[in-house]
Amino acid sequence: MDYKLFLATFATIFLAELGDKTQLATLSLAAGGSSRWVVFAGSALALVATSALAVLGGEALGRVIPPQWLRRGAGALFILLGILFLASSAPDSAPS
Repeated sequence: MDYKLFLATFATIFLAELGDKTQLATLSLAAGGSSRWVVFAGSALALVATSALAVLGGEALGRVIPPQWLRRGAGALFILLGILFLASSAPDSAPS
């Protein structure tokens, strides 16, 4: 087993998921639910399922597109989404 890759993946995903909408939704469900363990199991299974889809998709794309171009594309997409997010959340400069 490649422990370096395992730990790098764990740390990256763990830090990226802290405070995101998935964690906040899980927090909300646990606060209003009758069983925190059912919420934990459901959210854990959902994260495993989405991670499995990402791994399968990444593997399939990696066969067609060189990994270097996938990283560049992902980086460009993150930058574009960041710009769109900042532009959409900017307050109007003209008073109503």
